[in-house]
Order: sequence, then C-alpha cells, then structure tokens
Amino acid sequence: MKLLKQIFDFYLNSSIHVALSCYALVRITFHMFHIQYDESMALFVFFGTIVGYNFVKYDAWVRVRKKPMTKQLKIIAALSLISLVLVGYYFFHLKRITQVVSVIIFAITALYTLPFFPNKKNARNWAGVKIYIVALCWVGATLVLPYINAEIPFTANFFTKCIQRFVLVFVLILVFEILDLANDDPHLKTVPQTIGVKRTKILGFSLLVPFWIVGILSFTVHDLIINLIMVVTLMLFIFFANTNRSRYYTSFWVESVPIFWWLMMVFL
Repeated sequence: MKLLKQIFDFYLNSSIHVALSCYALVRITFHMFHIQYDESMALFVFFGTIVGYNFVKYDAWVRVRKKPMTKQLKIIAALSLISLVLVGYYFFHLKRITQVVSVIIFAITALYTLPFFPNKKNARNWAGVKIYIVALCWVGATLVLPYINAEIPFTANFFTKCIQRFVLVFVLILVFEILDLANDDPHLKTVPQTIGVKRTKILGFSLLVPFWIVGILSFTVHDLIINLIMVVTLMLFIFFANTNRSRYYTSFWVESVPIFWWLMMVFL
C-alpha cells in the first residue's frame, strides 16, 4: 500500500496527471472542430505541460530556496529533461505559425515563473493576475495551438470556444484557490481572498451555466448531455470545496474533470 501511494504521489507531483488533462482538452478540441487526430500536436502539448508545470513548481524550490534535491525530485528532473527533448522533437513537426504561438505561450509561462525585472516579483506573485495567466496558457495550449495547426479559418465559433475554454479553466482554478486559501500569501489577492469563499462559489456556479447554454448553438444533443454531466460534476466539486480538503481533492479529482469529459465523449 505504501508503494502504491508513493507511485501515485509521483504521478501527481511529476505533473503527469495535469498533462493528461491538457491532452484530454486537446482531444476535445479535435472533436469540436472535426480535426483529424494529430499525434505531434497532442504529444507536444502533453510533454510541454510536464516541462512547464515542473518548471513552475520546482524552479523556486531549487534555484531560490536552495533546497537539496530528494530522490523523487531527481527522478522528476530526469522525466522533465526527457519530456523537454520530446517537446523539441514534436515542435519541429508543427506548422510554422503554431511554433511561433507556442513560443509565445512558453514566454508567458517563463514570465509567470521568473522575475524579468530587477527587484520585481514574477507574474505568479502579481496581485490578482495568476488565475488569468494560467487560464490563458491553457486556452492557448489546448485550443488555439491545435486549431491553428490544422489551418482552419478563424470563425465566430472559434472565439466562442476560446471563451468557453477560458471559463472552464478559470472555474477549475477557483476550486484550487478555495482549498489554498489558508496557505496563499494575502498579497496575491486571489478570488476567494478578495470576495470570500461563498461568493467565489456563486461566481463559479454562475459562470458554468452560460458555459453550457452557449454550447446549445454548436454542439450535438449527445455532446450537450455529456457537457451537462461535466458541468454538474464540477458544480459539486465547487460546492464541497473547503480549506480542510485533502490535496488529492484538487490535484487528482478536480484535474480529472477534463479527462472524464473526454472519455465520456469517446465511450458514451
């Protein structure tokens, strides 16, 4: 049992799970826009997420805090290095415009982690900005990149889907912020810190309703039913979110929502 827990913790700590969530959203994008499966695009996002998230999570731990690298952290570093090589490999299989946009997304991720200006904090610590940067990066990686790589003309439907994806990720992050309320620096001014937990939950509920309703214009009945199941599930996660929940509540269950959404589209 202890070994299984160690493997499971490594699965979460190494960002494999969140990478699967991003991969699932890419596959949902393929489904939404009837794009043929593009292995290079999907795996570029998968391995890119591992690299990006591990860089964000562990850069300060090693570079700033000068903490010693544990055995697990060394394995995560090795996994991240392998993922970086694979990111480079798949990068050169993408269209030129996709490469340019992916570099921009990487730059935003770097800005989120590293202080580019002397005596200034990184974007991760800018008051009230964190949730928007993360949501934009997810939209860019899981929807914009696959769309432009397929060379599909921009339409109103594309921009609608971008807004929907942004809302979905925004709401997912709200659940994280509720659970992290007791530990977050007050200067971050996260949504729960600013308006309180109750109003944050109401905000999450109110965003998910139009998220589903807008889909009526462009989804099939099958997809609308699946989306409704996904929305109700996420609403339950918001309702039961509190600062006493285990980290697995968000790190595994909440981040599994895109995976379950994709699997429902495939098998139901």
